[in-house]
Amino acid sequence: MSYREVQLANSKNRVLLTKPDQQWLKKSGYKNVGWDKVILLYQKIEELIQEQDYLNDLSLGELFLEADRIGNKYLTPEEIADNNQKLAEVNNRINEQIDQAFPDTEDEVIDFGNKAVHKYQTKPRNKKF
Repeated sequence: MSYREVQLANSKNRVLLTKPDQQWLKKSGYKNVGWDKVILLYQKIEELIQEQDYLNDLSLGELFLEADRIGNKYLTPEEIADNNQKLAEVNNRINEQIDQAFPDTEDEVIDFGNKAVHKYQTKPRNKKF
């Protein structure tokens, strides 16, 4: 692409970004003037668009896992273990409340003695010897 085509692509793609991303680009000194700066801006916009698409495709649970992964970078192993312990305790309390609110009233019976074996009957075929 020519210099002008890259500038035009930057202008069009920048509009696709969120306002905070656009402001971050401006604050970080990415400009659409000067060949080297235009190329850097083009690469950064492409990177942000791919990241935005990736995050939009994640489910809520996957977003929480991604946030946890990012947050764990800034914690010590002791803090991570402490947070996991607290999370397990809260999870157990929630499970207990669910069990109290929705008691299991049906008895479940599993019969391991009755094996359902399917036997296939085959008809003898005419074999030539």
